[in-house]
Amino acid sequence: MVDIKRVVTVGGTIACALGIGFIMQSGGNSKARQVAAAPAPMVIESVLPADGDALELTEITETSALSLPNEASVVGVLPDFQVIKAAVSNIPMPVPTLPAEEAAPQFSCDIKMEATTKAAAMVALSIDAPCFTNERFTLLHNGMSVTAVTDKDGKLETTLPALSTNALFIAAFSDGTGASAQVEVSSLAFYDRVVVQWKGDTGLQVHALEYGATYSDAGHVWAEQTPGMEAAARGEGGFVSRFGDTNVANAQVAEAYTFPTGTAARAGDVALTVEAEVTAENCDREITAQSMQVSGGKNLKVQDLTLFMPACDAVGDFLVLKNLLNDLKVAAN
Repeated sequence: MVDIKRVVTVGGTIACALGIGFIMQSGGNSKARQVAAAPAPMVIESVLPADGDALELTEITETSALSLPNEASVVGVLPDFQVIKAAVSNIPMPVPTLPAEEAAPQFSCDIKMEATTKAAAMVALSIDAPCFTNERFTLLHNGMSVTAVTDKDGKLETTLPALSTNALFIAAFSDGTGASAQVEVSSLAFYDRVVVQWKGDTGLQVHALEYGATYSDAGHVWAEQTPGMEAAARGEGGFVSRFGDTNVANAQVAEAYTFPTGTAARAGDVALTVEAEVTAENCDREITAQSMQVSGGKNLKVQDLTLFMPACDAVGDFLVLKNLLNDLKVAAN
C-alpha cells in the first residue's frame, strides 16, 4: 500500500484520459501532471469534502506501476575494437574488361560491277553504285558505247553483246569514277555479230534477210520482228537487240544482230543492211554512226558512217545502206 497525500481543490469532476495516457487535475494553482498510460484506471476509495479541508487519501489500490519502457533502459554497447577508416583505393576490386569501342558504320560509295555469260554469247551485267542514284552513265565494251541509267537505289541489271572472247566491260560515270568486270565468252566463236551504234535520234535500223527472205517474210529480222536469243542458241536463226536508254536526251544507242554461224541448222546466205528512216528529228541534217562486225570471235571490223539526211519533205521515207556491212555465208552444221 502506497500513501499519497495531496491537497487539491476540486472545481468539478475528476476527468480521466486513458486513451492518450494523461490524467489532468485542474483548479487553483495546481499543475498538470503527465503519467504513462495504464491498462486500468486508479480506484479512489474516498473523495474530498465540500468545504475544501485537507483530506488524507488512503486505501489507494495501485493497479499499475509507473516505469520507463524497457527500450529506454537499454544502454548501447559499443564495439570493443577500433574502427579503421580505409580509402576506396585500398579495397581490392577486380577491374572489369571494358568492351572495345565499335567503329561507327560508314557509308560506302564503292561502285561494284559483275558480268555473267548468257546464251548466244550475251553477257548479263550487274551494277551497284549506291552514291549514284537515278544517275546517267556510260557502258563501254570493245569500242561499243551505250547510255544507261541507275535506279533509285543506284543499281542496274542489263545485257550487252560480247564482241571478244575475253570481254571487258566498263561502267563510267560523269565524275570520272567507275567500275569494270571481265568475263570469258568462249561461245562467241560460234556466232557472227554486227553492231551499229549512234547518238541521238538518227532513225537508224539494222535489218537482216535470212536465207533469201524478203521484207515482211518470217526471215526478215529487225528490232520490231525478231526471235529471241534462245532461237539463236538452238541454231535456228538470228535475232536483233537494241541497247541504250532512249528515255534520256541525246543518248548513245546501239543495235546488234547475232547469227549462229557455227551451229546453223542449214546452209544459206544472210543479207545485212542498215536503213535510216527520215523523221522530223533527223531530216535535213547530218548524222553519224559506227558499225562493228565480228566473226568467230575474232577480227573485229570497225567502220565510221556519215550520212546527210534528205530535206524534211521526205519524212517517212527510208534510206537503205547496202555496203556498210558484209553479208554472211552460212554453212550447214
